[in-house]
Amino acid sequence: MRKNFIYKNEEFVCENCKKLNPLLKGTCRNHCKFCLFSKHVDKNTPGDRESDCKGLMEPIFVDQDGKKGYVITHKCTKCGKEIRNKVVKDDDFDVIINLSLKQRR
Repeated sequence: MRKNFIYKNEEFVCENCKKLNPLLKGTCRNHCKFCLFSKHVDKNTPGDRESDCKGLMEPIFVDQDGKKGYVITHKCTKCGKEIRNKVVKDDDFDVIINLSLKQRR
């Protein structure tokens, strides 16, 4: 079983907000830049696309990592798996701030 990251740079239409997420050179987008939702497509390794679940991944938490910057924790609405993903430079930062404020309530 492969454990290292598999580079995937694919545009997609978000299943939550229905907006097109275009390619962004130099990064791998794994969540919507508008609403931060993702899709449970990877099983063991980022980029493997081997998950059978395919549930929506809801952004539930955001924190700051000294090396990675801001990191979003997503939780699958179907199976409950949690996955952490780095914020991408063109993500809607207002949505990130609102998520962090929601955590403090």
